[in-house]
Amino acid sequence: MRHDPTTPDFDEIIDRRGTNCSKWDQMQAVYGVSPDDGIAMWVADMDFRPPACVQRAVEEMAAHGIYGYAASDAAQKEAIGWWMDRRHGWRPEPGDIFTTHGLVNATGVCVDAFTDPGDGVVLFTPVYHAFARVIRAAGRQVVECPLALQDGRYLPDFDAWDAMMTGREKVMILCSPQNPGGRVWSRAELEGWAEFARRHDLILVSDEIHCDLTMPGVTHTAMTRLDGVADRLVMLTATTKTFNIAGAHIGNVIISDPTLRSRFAARMGALGLSPNSFGLAMATAAMSPEGVEWLEALRSYLDGNRRLFEEGVAAIPGVRPMPLEATYLEWVDFSGTGMTREEVLARIEGEAKIAVNHGTSFGLGGESFQRFNIATPRARVAEAVSRLQAAFADLQ
Repeated sequence: MRHDPTTPDFDEIIDRRGTNCSKWDQMQAVYGVSPDDGIAMWVADMDFRPPACVQRAVEEMAAHGIYGYAASDAAQKEAIGWWMDRRHGWRPEPGDIFTTHGLVNATGVCVDAFTDPGDGVVLFTPVYHAFARVIRAAGRQVVECPLALQDGRYLPDFDAWDAMMTGREKVMILCSPQNPGGRVWSRAELEGWAEFARRHDLILVSDEIHCDLTMPGVTHTAMTRLDGVADRLVMLTATTKTFNIAGAHIGNVIISDPTLRSRFAARMGALGLSPNSFGLAMATAAMSPEGVEWLEALRSYLDGNRRLFEEGVAAIPGVRPMPLEATYLEWVDFSGTGMTREEVLARIEGEAKIAVNHGTSFGLGGESFQRFNIATPRARVAEAVSRLQAAFADLQ
């Protein structure tokens, strides 16, 4: 039976093996977990088709058969304005928006534009592992400020972080919502980060790639909605996580301050960056009423996966999932088992045959955690929970 692309079917099992898929085709090499009988829960993309409007945009380009340079990213900028106004209560000026090759690329350009070799870049760890990789590759210093862990949730610890600053730090990168912990920061917490940036004269790079993937009933506050932060704020946004089009490698940097915008534009020009035609078409199509409808169905489905996974994993003695407020990435603490990291991974990867992101890759504070991607059909989440419970059955 032919798949009907107009109705999202998140329960459909789509075989991604043998399609040059990082998530499934690299799990054997990276984790020793065979894709034949293993479950891929590591790379942060979804095992779901994107909205039908995205597929139509790609098919229209393929039908035309000419894959030349894009004339402009104006349509995407207009769609971004519509989307941000509708979903997050603010509308960026088109001239403030830069199109990059995804947000890892955007992070690299920010580091290049706003720091010099040897400067410090502040990360609040544990945090998305690509940040540190890019910073170190650029010859800058990673300054890790560990988040406070209280009652199973991450909180800012500004007093401790103030004492760590030396004056060599030039940029701070905030993950909002937080990856891997899934926290949606409150407005008061965000104001605290903005004040921290002012105190230490830091440019505040706010990575908000997961802002649309909040659990139902949870509200994300865009950093740009805070007063008095625009003169040092660089916003990173993208459609790629929201609509599962990460392979399009397209993202946006939004800067309202003219001085910062000029510095960023100069580095973009020097690096010769220009938009990907397929990415522009896909992103523009996604930010639409049809995309909204698909996203609401996705958020509800992910919430069901969240409940299933968290309840099942929490039933294992000594294992504690962090309550997920946004993203589709479950951050699970195994410290209560009394096992070493190696023993835990032997059970997850060796016995349960699940490939997960190792907590140590996210920096200080991640040592006892592992990250699980639950953006996959519910039957597969249920199977993963069953396997984990069996792998740790002796703790019952």
